[in-house]
Amino acid sequence: MADDRALAGNTPLMILAWTWVGLPFAYGVYELFQKLTQLFGG
Repeated sequence: MADDRALAGNTPLMILAWTWVGLPFAYGVYELFQKLTQLFGG
């Protein structure tokens, strides 16, 4: 099994990695919904 202490050392890196991927993804989804409402909402 994995040692919890080893995983604790990677926590800041995991937060940075998820932020690096999550923020552009969230922005893309936001832009998509804006364009969809313009296209179908009038």
